[in-house]
Amino acid sequence: MLRRVAAEPPLVLHVLYRFDVGGLENGVVNLINHLPAQRYRHAVLAIDSVATTFAQRITRPDVLLHALHKPPGHALSQYPRIWRWLRELAPDIVHTRNLAALELQLPAWLAGVAARVHGEHGRDMADLDGNNVRLQRLRRLYRPLVHQYVALSRELQTYLVDKVRVPPSRINQIYNGVDTQRFRPGKAGEPAPAGCPFTPGRHWLVGTVGRMQAVKDQPTLVRAFVQALQRQPAQRERLRLVLVGDGPLLAECRALLDAAGLTDLAWLPGERSDIPELLGALDCMVLPSLAEGVSNTILEAMATGLPVLATDVGANADLVLHGQTGEIVAPADVAAMADALLRTAADPGRAQAMGRAGRAEVERRFSLTAMVDSYADLYDRLLAQSGRHGRRR
Repeated sequence: MLRRVAAEPPLVLHVLYRFDVGGLENGVVNLINHLPAQRYRHAVLAIDSVATTFAQRITRPDVLLHALHKPPGHALSQYPRIWRWLRELAPDIVHTRNLAALELQLPAWLAGVAARVHGEHGRDMADLDGNNVRLQRLRRLYRPLVHQYVALSRELQTYLVDKVRVPPSRINQIYNGVDTQRFRPGKAGEPAPAGCPFTPGRHWLVGTVGRMQAVKDQPTLVRAFVQALQRQPAQRERLRLVLVGDGPLLAECRALLDAAGLTDLAWLPGERSDIPELLGALDCMVLPSLAEGVSNTILEAMATGLPVLATDVGANADLVLHGQTGEIVAPADVAAMADALLRTAADPGRAQAMGRAGRAEVERRFSLTAMVDSYADLYDRLLAQSGRHGRRR
């Protein structure tokens, strides 16, 4: 009697520029870890590199990680190598993310990949407002190769329709989800995270978490912190600043604090992996970005029960309900951010109420289950349309 060999689940290849610490990358990790193994397998292709430490966040043992280490410029010269690799891997779905990965839609098409998805997750310094005509044209060039798009915010969905001219029927708006078990409110009396020089409860900790690069604009938060203490010197006894992350702006932030004589009132530990514990020690989370998609950092802070002060860019105002779960201020507006810091620090009861409301909002609208289900439904639909439901190997 012949035994039937069960078909392996379809394989999704996630393509992104670099697999390292970041909100986009963390969203990929969450999707891989929580999409049931019996439904889909996963592989990750980084155009630049894979950070070994970050890759350890993937809990599934069957995920292939591959880095192209592509030199700067267009990947045209690399297409034969990429094509051969794709033919050997034979993914059922290729899912590229952001403009840096979009050009791999062409070798995926040439390699006969049945279903091709592209996600728009946010903006960078080259196109903060989405009005760069050259980048719009570049996206239009690849548009015929993409079966379905994912926009992480309503603003990005509008951009794809109005600027890239993608038919609405080919766009799926899927919010990021947050793990509400991993990110949850801290308990009173918990010790400070390792290395933290401040005392939760005695000090009021305001901070941010993320790559220290131009689009994240941490120096505006530092300047707002300095200005807040200049206006209300009495706050020097309790107000403290925490900047978690590494990158080119780290030195500038340290220099600003040093020039103001406030180095002892701030903690800049660099890149850390214990983000839930660090957020749990804060009293308020700030996101001073110049551009965003749907910020994982905001969602994680809200899940932790923190009030959030964020700039009015991307989907931040969709996530943070002004006056209810935090405050929204104009980007790069130091005075407005200093005002918001002082208001929030002056009324701990109001801050805690906003944090509780933020946690409830995450549980209602931004669950990890809802995000995973949305991606699984999209993948299922694309494979059904292509007539491929997995392969026997």
